[in-house]
Amino acid sequence: MKKTVRLKPRPLSADAFRPFGDVVEIKNKAPKLINENHTRRYHDLAAIDTAQNNGKPLLSIFRARPLPLPMRVRFLERHPLSSQAFHPLRGAPYLVLVAPPGETIHPGDLQFFRAAGDQGVNYHRGVWHHYLLALDAESDFLVVDRGGEEKNCDEFYFSEEWEIFLER
Repeated sequence: MKKTVRLKPRPLSADAFRPFGDVVEIKNKAPKLINENHTRRYHDLAAIDTAQNNGKPLLSIFRARPLPLPMRVRFLERHPLSSQAFHPLRGAPYLVLVAPPGETIHPGDLQFFRAAGDQGVNYHRGVWHHYLLALDAESDFLVVDRGGEEKNCDEFYFSEEWEIFLER
C-alpha cells in the first residue's frame, strides 16, 4: 500500500528554519551606513560554508521554472561539504522543502515553507532540500555555493511507496 503525504507550507521564519539553515533577510537587522551615507549595508546575513577540502565560493544565477501543482516530490538533495544559499532576484515568493541531516529521510522529517520574495535561504551543510521551487512564474535566484574537485551533491530518492504532494 502506498503512503501518501500531503504538505502545505507555513510561512518562512528564522526561528522555524534554524534547524536547517539561515533565513537571509534584512527584516529586524541594523544596517551600517557606508559610501558617504548613501548605502545601507546589511552585513553577514548567513553562515556561508565552502572552505572544506579547499573549496571555493561560487556566485551563480539559477533560473527556475514552476512545477505543476500539486507538486510531486521524487527526491531531495544535500551538500555534504558546504552550505548553499539562494536569494530571489525578482521579488517573487517561492517554496522551500527541507529535512534534517542524516543518512535517510522519513515522511515525518519533511518541513515545508513559503518564502516571501524578499527572503533568501542558506541551507547548512548536509541539510536535505528540494531543488528550487518557483511558484507562479520563471524566477531568478542569486546562488552562493561551493566549487571544488570533490562531489558535493548527494540525492535521496523516495521509494515508490511514498507519494509526496506539495500543496499551496
